Amino acid sequence: MENVLSRRALLGALAAGPAVLPALGANEKLNVGWIGTGSRGMHVMTQMYTAVPESVIVTAVCDTFEGNKNKGKDQVQTKGGNTPKTYVDYKDVLADKSIDVVFITTPEHLHHEMAVAALRAGKHIYLEKPLAHTIEEGADIVREAKKAGKIVQVGTQNRSNSLYIKAKEMVAKGMIGEVHYVRAFWYRNSLPDNPAWRYAIPNEADEKNTDWKRFLGTAKNRAFDKQRYYQWRLYWDYSGGISTDLLVHQTDITNFVCGKTEPISCAASGGIYRWAEGADDREVPDTLSAVYEYPDKFHINYSCYFGNVQYGYGEQFMGNEGTIEVTNRQQLKFYTEKFGGKAPANVAARQEFTDDKPQNDLKAVQAHVADLINAIKTNGKVIAPVEVGQQAAISGHLATLSYRSGKKVLWDTKTQKHRFA
Repeated sequence: MENVLSRRALLGALAAGPAVLPALGANEKLNVGWIGTGSRGMHVMTQMYTAVPESVIVTAVCDTFEGNKNKGKDQVQTKGGNTPKTYVDYKDVLADKSIDVVFITTPEHLHHEMAVAALRAGKHIYLEKPLAHTIEEGADIVREAKKAGKIVQVGTQNRSNSLYIKAKEMVAKGMIGEVHYVRAFWYRNSLPDNPAWRYAIPNEADEKNTDWKRFLGTAKNRAFDKQRYYQWRLYWDYSGGISTDLLVHQTDITNFVCGKTEPISCAASGGIYRWAEGADDREVPDTLSAVYEYPDKFHINYSCYFGNVQYGYGEQFMGNEGTIEVTNRQQLKFYTEKFGGKAPANVAARQEFTDDKPQNDLKAVQAHVADLINAIKTNGKVIAPVEVGQQAAISGHLATLSYRSGKKVLWDTKTQKHRFA
């Protein structure tokens, strides 16, 4: 609980402004290399500059699309006040011995080779979730991180969200009693002319300004394909879709709030139900349900659908004496069980409440980045270390395995192997 309380202090400091972060230790700035300056990379960079502008200097940016690379350079010049070196090959960033930490915000199929290379080059890492594209690749990153003795913060930033920290404290205090069941959901919707993850392809994009071979990495060799490059989340070669892009956030935060690690089984189903007319080459589903069983009589019921946004995003931590509901990462509601008017006195005495924190999702990313910078400067620990990132990723990969096979998948936490029921 001590670490949680210290992070609450960090969140309080962030709320007051980045200038009041004395916990960041030494005055010298950390040199940052940025690998991947697409939409997610630019977003995380913006939050970094908001949170810890006096503690970092981005000295290098790298992207396989010239347009993204230039945007990254422009953002550093605007927000950081310096001109970074620019690269197409991430290995050039890692070869710079002056760089202390790299941010890897690339498609997930590239995480493994980049993270392993960064650790072997002696860099600390901020690594977007999921940790890796497969369970085996994730385990390899965990091993390499231990060998290197470097700090890895995985981008499951809900752990740095003050509402989830509060929920964790409430569960630990017994405010909702025993917890055996969690319902988690993420719903989205868009018009037919704007399908999910069909991001706009830049008009100027072509083979000359897009390094297709470096984007592919170890994935199957194919002819240059703009859709696969710019809309990579839709294809199994580069993404686990809902399972690893969305679900992982919510199984991870359930682990955090309820003190869990890895499930022992997953049964997932779904399909491509929307925008399926015409020549649609999507591979990942837009509709997914997954049921997880954990040791000690614990259960997660997860659902995601890209055809209705009424209920948005949230988790309901359902104890036998009450419920904590966190929605859209910005609101926490606490309800007590009424037991038909016969609630025990200690339960009846608890006051229900709602805690609204607008834009808390952005503040969580800021706190997550600040947590890493603080840990590097003080040789401390992060809230989402590589081992935790692997636990989170396992849940996502199990859902993918179950969905693609049509079978329930069983996970052995001791051997770290799966088999189908």
